[in-house]
Amino acid sequence: MDSILSVFGSYVNWDVKSLLLFTAVFILTADYIKNRRPGSFPPGPRAFPIVGNLFTVDYNRTHESLTQLAERYGDVYSLRMGQTWIVVLNRFDVLKEALVDQGDVLADRPNLPLLQDISQGLGVIFSNGKIWKQQRRFALSTLKHFGFGKKSLKPVILEEFSYCAKEFKSHKGKPFDPHLILNNAVSNIICSLVFGHRFEYGDEKFMELMSWFGKGLELEASIWAQLYNSFPLLMRRLPGPHQTVQHIWNSVKDFIRVEVKEHKHNWDPSDNRDYIDCYLSEIQMNKGQADDTFDEENLVVCVFDLFLAGSETTSTTLRWAFLYMVKYPEIQAKVQAEIDKVVGTSRQPSMEDRADLPYTDAVIHEIQRMSNIVPLSLPHVTTRDIRLGGYTIPKGVTIIPNLTSVLFDKNEWETPDAFNPGHFLNPEGKFVKRAAFIPFSAGKRVCLGENLARMELFLFFTSLMQHFTFSMPAGVKPVMDFRFGITLSPLPYEVCLTSR
Repeated sequence: MDSILSVFGSYVNWDVKSLLLFTAVFILTADYIKNRRPGSFPPGPRAFPIVGNLFTVDYNRTHESLTQLAERYGDVYSLRMGQTWIVVLNRFDVLKEALVDQGDVLADRPNLPLLQDISQGLGVIFSNGKIWKQQRRFALSTLKHFGFGKKSLKPVILEEFSYCAKEFKSHKGKPFDPHLILNNAVSNIICSLVFGHRFEYGDEKFMELMSWFGKGLELEASIWAQLYNSFPLLMRRLPGPHQTVQHIWNSVKDFIRVEVKEHKHNWDPSDNRDYIDCYLSEIQMNKGQADDTFDEENLVVCVFDLFLAGSETTSTTLRWAFLYMVKYPEIQAKVQAEIDKVVGTSRQPSMEDRADLPYTDAVIHEIQRMSNIVPLSLPHVTTRDIRLGGYTIPKGVTIIPNLTSVLFDKNEWETPDAFNPGHFLNPEGKFVKRAAFIPFSAGKRVCLGENLARMELFLFFTSLMQHFTFSMPAGVKPVMDFRFGITLSPLPYEVCLTSR
């Protein structure tokens, strides 16, 4: 009897092992058949079963990893992230061919689970189709009505600078971290357009909100976000940083909902004061229409998009500007000399001064190029099969425009890895535009806040240089390393500002 049971037990044991072995072989075979590269598809590194190239990339320096892969696989290459193929585009000519020449095919965003769970396909940044077209058109027309990207916004920017300068002066030349002050100052510009008011620098709730932005954008570009997008059914049920990023953005949306509630309480349809008021009017006007995409949840996500995009990128660029000025004091002094000569000290700078400040303008552009704020732009997706770089890319493939490969391309820039304002100056010292300068991306999805960002950067930077000299604390050297995220931000640092 014991021998029979032993044989039966051995049989069952081997049967289970065989089943597991068969299952493993089946899964690996199915994964290979499903995900093998077609002959005309862009090449790329060999992908592991199930996870693909998830662990091929260094997520602390993703943009550098992707640029290095282009040296081996070419300007158009592919990676498999879990079960999803992506194609990475490198260098200016390739990005122009894709985003501009074939812009209609790449006007949509991919359906990434993490972003979908946060935005539900609403808003102006990650929406598609009818929603995107209506919301972007409305956002541009409404914000322009309130001075977006126009000279009429100049007094708002310069007034905010005066609050910012007062806060800087309160440190009396001693070391301090400018991060949250700059975030608050820049954010107040978009807040004046969207919310109809600014926030004091001592507002604890608002400062907490500002501190969340960098962390949220860092997590959205981490390995946790990639795992979430690759295996959403599993990751939705597991704890981790991928849950933290959703908590951060939900808290920001809750903050916006409070603002919307207050607007509704005081709303007068005959006197629209800001973007939220105008949106509430649009909701009322579009009720019952078949193609209506205007509702309160879309309002919240649209404000979220404008609020985040209008706060983080410009303030981060200014934080890099501080670092470059302390690293290159001779450039700082030359900028100040030009501003002193053209603007003087008795008035504030204006956009009309730009043409007479070519060196300052060149320095601002070089700060943008070197700081590389949004190194991988935002993802696109093909809406039909296209030919690109000699390859066929099917419908539904995610496209990553590697802006880093353009802004640091040795074929486009004389000294791509060095801070050199001469990149934007001709031999006569006049400012020159460069086609490969695309920090705001290009094509139909180019950053809708580009004009505002350019105005803010110019007025804030020239005003700062007019009023202050920047230096590091005694014995401290500037660290030019970064934290990778959707945006590329400098490591925390302290700086000294001396009134001129």
